[in-house]
Amino acid sequence: MHASQSSPATPALPSQYLTFLLGGEAYALGILSIKEIIEYTHMTEVPLMPACIRGVINLRGAVVPVMDLQVRFGQATSAVSKRTCIVIVELPGSEGPHTMGVVVDAVSEVLEIAPQDIEPPPAFGTHIRTDFISGIGKVRGRFVILLDVQRVLDLDELQTLSESLAAAENG
Repeated sequence: MHASQSSPATPALPSQYLTFLLGGEAYALGILSIKEIIEYTHMTEVPLMPACIRGVINLRGAVVPVMDLQVRFGQATSAVSKRTCIVIVELPGSEGPHTMGVVVDAVSEVLEIAPQDIEPPPAFGTHIRTDFISGIGKVRGRFVILLDVQRVLDLDELQTLSESLAAAENG
């Protein structure tokens, strides 16, 4: 007789997410992509960048582009308040890791969300592109939009957008 090849199913462990507010909505990013959170600071504007890129900051000698998520989501520019901050995110890229900042209205907390508490993205009814959403987390009776950081901060898409804007201005 052969021993059974099947093993007991291992339950999926909860994932940790940083929750934040943006335009009155609760959003979350997986903490594995987050390097740090910094106070909102002055940015240097860069010509011919997509409208969602507010500018660049100097982060300990490194030039880091900063995205306004509200503009990326097709809404008005984020208003800056005392609680506004920049979440520094590191993404894998074809030429090595890439660091980018995202402006958020306020950081809330780090939450653990179990896989069974995550619903698939809705097909409609959100203010942002559905491909930006990895799921909807249910936390203490409320919903949190889980963002797909790779899609939201897609550098190739931003580059294409920037080139098409430059061509439109020159053509």
